[in-house]
Amino acid sequence: MRLQAALVIFAYCAHVVAPACSPQEMTTGCKIAGNVCSCGYGCSSEFIFRTRRACLDNMKERSSNICNSLPCMRGNCLQTQQDPGYLCKCEGTGYYGQRCEKACPTAPVRGLVFPHECIVI
Repeated sequence: MRLQAALVIFAYCAHVVAPACSPQEMTTGCKIAGNVCSCGYGCSSEFIFRTRRACLDNMKERSSNICNSLPCMRGNCLQTQQDPGYLCKCEGTGYYGQRCEKACPTAPVRGLVFPHECIVI
């Protein structure tokens, strides 16, 4: 009888607090919540990490990738070993520069080397 009462209370609390999912989708695991790994019981789509270690490793990987801080104004960011730790690929955006921040010239400008990122084939 105690087990049934506990299941009823848990089902009621899970319904009120957690997102709806079927009993087969419930699991014990961890999730990233803000800047911490939160472990508990809930929907498998939310608690995607099986262990706290897996959650912490994933958080560390996310924070160590400088591209996650969105240094490029446009284009694609690639993490590199050389300073500043990233490279912005501006091709096809109409911009050039270290952060794809400069608009491509519309006509050749005397004294300015036409940036290769601005060449449209």
